[in-house]
Amino acid sequence: LFIFIGLTSLAGAAAKKKETADSSILIRNVNVFNGTDESLIPGQAVLIKGNKIVAVGESISAPKGATIINGRGRTLTPGFIDAHTHLQWNLGIQDHIHSPLDYQGAIALVDAKNTLMRGFTTIRDVAGSVFGVKRAIDEGYFPGPRIYSSGAAIGMTTGHGDFRSEHTLPRQMGGPGETPLEKAGLTIFADGVDEVLTASRMQFRKGAHFLKIFTGGAVSGMYDPLDISEYSFEEIKAAADEAKRWNTYLAVHTYTDPGTQAAIKAGAKTLEHCNLLTDETVKMAVKNDCYISAQTGVYLSPAPDSFTPAQKARQQQAAEGLDNLMKLCKKYKAKVLFGADMVGSLENKRLHLTEFSNRTKWFSNTEILKQATSMNGEVLALSGPRNPYPGKLGVIEEGALADLLLINGNPLEDISILLKPEENLALIMKDGKIYKNITD
Repeated sequence: LFIFIGLTSLAGAAAKKKETADSSILIRNVNVFNGTDESLIPGQAVLIKGNKIVAVGESISAPKGATIINGRGRTLTPGFIDAHTHLQWNLGIQDHIHSPLDYQGAIALVDAKNTLMRGFTTIRDVAGSVFGVKRAIDEGYFPGPRIYSSGAAIGMTTGHGDFRSEHTLPRQMGGPGETPLEKAGLTIFADGVDEVLTASRMQFRKGAHFLKIFTGGAVSGMYDPLDISEYSFEEIKAAADEAKRWNTYLAVHTYTDPGTQAAIKAGAKTLEHCNLLTDETVKMAVKNDCYISAQTGVYLSPAPDSFTPAQKARQQQAAEGLDNLMKLCKKYKAKVLFGADMVGSLENKRLHLTEFSNRTKWFSNTEILKQATSMNGEVLALSGPRNPYPGKLGVIEEGALADLLLINGNPLEDISILLKPEENLALIMKDGKIYKNITD
């Protein structure tokens, strides 16, 4: 019996070794946008072994048994990264409150597949309970992007995320210990330093890779106009310090100078939205090596049907601030991330890719593609040892993880081709695995 088991084990090991040896993929005859250079590198070949890029050059020999893909002069880019996503938020708030959690998870899996097929091989989920969805994707049960998650966003009473009735008491005053949106994992209420610390630690217990806290008003909020600051400096610093102790970082939802400046001073590293900032705060962000995680899609797209007149007015206010924000970012050479923040329904999320064309008002096509690849890749690396996918993302270079797109046409010349992924994404590869191939 032991001899049989031993022989079986050896045979299995040999088969696995052969599978690994033959798992190489050579993509040849492509023009490469490597995520960092200003122009395409023509006539290149890229060799992938397992889940990594092992060689990039003009002439690469295919290993024995390798799969060979002829790019036929197409453009090869890193897989796109969205730095501000809500994979769980595919319903209106009231639907989230009343829908079963397994239904929300099922729809999130649909959204995950759609997101991958748009070319986004990685997302940074900045509020939501997607740990189960992430696990199902990572274990190969469903197609979807890599997921970096903050877990539930941390918010104060009456701040962003508080969709309770005005007659509902907070738990400290006899109200319910857990509200529906907290149970769903979209948000968690925390008032005062002690509660912020507990809420932060709860997210890490669930497996968060970084933290997210609301420090300003919100477009979709019920009670918090855009001009207010949420949380005291001490509360924000408690979250930032806790993230630092976990060797990762704090992301903050913010719109105005006061809340943003408090977050920067407290140690936050990514500043989400920022539409109403002035010169002083953008310069402060640059000086402190912070990233401005700006979005256009959520503001320039039609408001969800569930929005109230007040929410629609705040969406318009935020949209009007975009031009000034983007010009300031260009002026002071801020690190700008690429994200769309599309929420509310799968129908709304069909407009996800308009983020590419929206940005052409302020940035060149090359700048936009860098934001969606190497710049976003830098932020993912900030999670340090909490990084669920150790390795370099957002670039095409030796040793990087093999997340790649083969595109019909040249997006550096015409970025609008990315708005038609069904036609123009000829190959989608994530972690060395091919999810779409229409190169022939």
